[in-house]
Amino acid sequence: MVDHAKAQAAGAERRLQELGITLPPPPTPFGAYVEAIRTGNLVFFSGMLPVVGHEPRYIGRVGGALTAEDGKKAAETATLSALAAARDFLGSLDRVVRVVKLGVYIATEGDFRDHPKVADGASEMLLAVFGGEKLSGRVVLGVASLPLGLPIELELILEVED
Repeated sequence: MVDHAKAQAAGAERRLQELGITLPPPPTPFGAYVEAIRTGNLVFFSGMLPVVGHEPRYIGRVGGALTAEDGKKAAETATLSALAAARDFLGSLDRVVRVVKLGVYIATEGDFRDHPKVADGASEMLLAVFGGEKLSGRVVLGVASLPLGLPIELELILEVED
């Protein structure tokens, strides 16, 4: 279990080390877009997927080929990709002032109902890395399909210091 008071006192880069988390290589676009853009003190990321090195780690719908636990792990993987993209774009995760928005889109079977449990994979990773004072609210949606047959796509907006 993560000590959230301790997490708040340390920087994000230090917390990654303390947690033993090694970020994957930053993701690269699957099409004609960029991974991140900055306007003012906000950084908007393109949809983050559960891929490592441009290779999908999970394929299928949650509640069908994938369990809720698989979906949660896919959300964790997508969050690690998002953190890698943020570090690549910003130079350091310590520049993050706050997570402004987290959107978790989950490709599900029609009768699936455990969306919050799946989305917790992303939220818990962000909580562990940034601490509770930097977390946002979130939007969680079940959808019919996502790019490349992947089960998760994250929307992330960060506030950063200059």
